[in-house]
Amino acid sequence: MRGLIPLLNTVPTTGFAGNVARKVRAAVPGLNHSAPAAPPTSLPPGHPPHRPEVEFFNLADLTSTDNKGFVRQVERYHHEPWGLYMARIVPVPHRHYLETWLLPELSLRVTVTRRNPAHHVDHNFRLDIGEFTQVGPKRWKAVDHYLDIAVHCRHNAELLRVDDLLAAHAAGFVDTAQANRAVGCATAVLDGLAANDHCVEDWLATHGITLTWM
Repeated sequence: MRGLIPLLNTVPTTGFAGNVARKVRAAVPGLNHSAPAAPPTSLPPGHPPHRPEVEFFNLADLTSTDNKGFVRQVERYHHEPWGLYMARIVPVPHRHYLETWLLPELSLRVTVTRRNPAHHVDHNFRLDIGEFTQVGPKRWKAVDHYLDIAVHCRHNAELLRVDDLLAAHAAGFVDTAQANRAVGCATAVLDGLAANDHCVEDWLATHGITLTWM
């Protein structure tokens, strides 16, 4: 929560930003619920706000296309009643393989990245909040809603990119209803993980979902 706590202490106390702060404080164990609210102020500087990122998954030709139009080759797609699995090589120095599940009913994308030994990270799963839909017989669409959760299995979960969501809402890239859905989803995920010892597999099992990996 290192990146989240300073933000929650500086966001305005009214409107959508204040609602985010209140919801996340209530959902995340360990935050000081009784701390006095800070006076309204501007958000801390960061990356310029941007529109939600959109990615398409084309099962017929084994490709994925990101919001910038880059087409990447996919090694494997696999479909289950609860969602779509994708695996592909990531040709960058610090990581070499990516596996991800799109779970529409939970508004969630669950990702595992295989990293090279010299570039260790201390989280096991990356959960992206968003809208994931099948838009054709062999075509899926993912719309990222900014909020991410880094899960340190059996230890804790860290909510990330709240400032990106607030900035996008202030810029009009997402409306209040969309932003509130993202926050509601994130808080539900955090609640579910906390109730299951921060184990992604155990929490998903309560929804009848079993993920498989390479």
